[in-house]
Amino acid sequence: MIRFKKIKWKNFLSTGDQWTEVKLDDDGTTLIVGANGAGKSTVLDAICFVLFNKPYRKITKSQLVNTTNEKGTETEIEFEIGSKKYLVRRGIRPNIFDIVIDGNMRNKEADDRVNQKVLEEQILKLNFKSFTQIVILGSSNFIPFMQLNGPNRREVIEDLLDIKIFSAMNNIVRDKLRVVKDSVRTLELKKDNLNDKVSMQEEFIEELDKRGKETIHEKEEKLNIIALDVDKLLKKNENLNTSMVSIQRQLETVSDASQRLQQLGSLKQKINNKVSRITKEERFFSEHKTCPTCDQHIEESFRLNRIKDAQSKAQELNEGYQKLEESIRKEGQRERQSQQLTKEIANLTYDISQNNTRISSLQQQTGDLQQEIQTVTSKLQNRNSEHEELGKFKGELDIVFDKLATEKEEINYNNFAYSLLQDGGVKAKIIKKYLPLINEQVNRYLQMMDFYINFHLDEEFNETIQNPIHDKFSYSSFSEGEKMRIDLSLLFTWREVARFKNSANTNLLILDEVFDSSLDGFGTDEFIKIIKYVVKDANVFVISHKTDMLDKFSTVIEFTKKGGFSYSTKNSADA
Repeated sequence: MIRFKKIKWKNFLSTGDQWTEVKLDDDGTTLIVGANGAGKSTVLDAICFVLFNKPYRKITKSQLVNTTNEKGTETEIEFEIGSKKYLVRRGIRPNIFDIVIDGNMRNKEADDRVNQKVLEEQILKLNFKSFTQIVILGSSNFIPFMQLNGPNRREVIEDLLDIKIFSAMNNIVRDKLRVVKDSVRTLELKKDNLNDKVSMQEEFIEELDKRGKETIHEKEEKLNIIALDVDKLLKKNENLNTSMVSIQRQLETVSDASQRLQQLGSLKQKINNKVSRITKEERFFSEHKTCPTCDQHIEESFRLNRIKDAQSKAQELNEGYQKLEESIRKEGQRERQSQQLTKEIANLTYDISQNNTRISSLQQQTGDLQQEIQTVTSKLQNRNSEHEELGKFKGELDIVFDKLATEKEEINYNNFAYSLLQDGGVKAKIIKKYLPLINEQVNRYLQMMDFYINFHLDEEFNETIQNPIHDKFSYSSFSEGEKMRIDLSLLFTWREVARFKNSANTNLLILDEVFDSSLDGFGTDEFIKIIKYVVKDANVFVISHKTDMLDKFSTVIEFTKKGGFSYSTKNSADA
């Protein structure tokens, strides 16, 4: 049970920098009164803010800061759970969030969101929505259970029955399912890959067994053909080299032709020059008997001797010239023979080079074929290692199959658990077990408030409301006072369930402006009686505008406003 001890606040809404404190564990009933705006509902906002970081009413956190002082907003609440004492402190400007357990500050290094989660899930075991459903019945700012949608109704009841753990477990199982399914997909891909490897390895071994020797034979035949081609080319080159040696020998005999032809050409030019000079001399002496230069008479015998001598020399040179022409002709033939032989040697050299290139290519093919034969031979000789490789793949495949079987079994198990932990599973059975009790208690409280209807919640938390003559009604069809009675009955029932389950049981009950709205003639005395004698172990606080029922409560706290600030005054029944 959560036993709230006291709440205090300062610089909060209309409260100034002086602490306002309200004890929450006084036995009996407490009436909180005050005019509109006096600050009587501040206690609701302070409690919700300090516990859940949000006010009860629909106002922003910044609006909680006192507009005059504009800083130093702080709230504190003390409560006990079993033997442990707790203090929660929260503030604005500066930001404050402390959780003190038995005098020891909880980890200040932790993020505020983490501490808030711990406070709600591990300490209070209540969130804002559930807290307001069992502790507070409010005015227009409050959303009663009957106005919540299906999922929110479910959330409240799951909190009360302490079965939200199943939702958390369901989330864990769902996450585990996702991880396992991802693992299965990975294993399936690995399985397919290993199956491919096994098939390929088996085909490879079969190929080695069936076609290995045939492949070697085919390549050896190619090697033989290549060897024959190489031999043919080598013999061709041998013949070509023989021919080239013979031609080179022939070439040696005519290799000087070009040089001799050049020498004979030079001699021919010299003879031509002498013949030209002698011819001129003969013509001069034949045509001139006197010197054309000095007009002296040329002696006739001299002249005739010179003509005869010139003619003799010209004849001699002509005879030599004819012999020289013959020699030039012969040397020209020898030069042409040399050129032809040189061309033949070049052609033979080219053919030999082409054959050598072909031989080199065939030798490269020979090396490649020999390497291929060696590779196939090696694989044939090492078939045991290939079988070992196949065995390794099959062993890995067996492991994957075992893992797949295990993972799929895990999926089936988690699917089963997931189905159990869903809304229609274990939670539905628990809720189904408690729904009759809930409906019974609601109707009991309705009858105590002289409201004789049959209220029924089904497993989907939809209501059915009938009057004694079996006319069906909806919640919205009732008056505000009748709605209030239904809301009160549900509130009392939730507290009864919480007390029974000891999950969200608390000593605190706050009714905000319940008496200010009409209860359709239902008397204050009757209602106070229900509070005092039916609602067990509760310290009840009633917030109201009415001042005509002060004597009905054991304690009265009055809020007033002076100088823009709210102040509280506490009076006991004996005062």
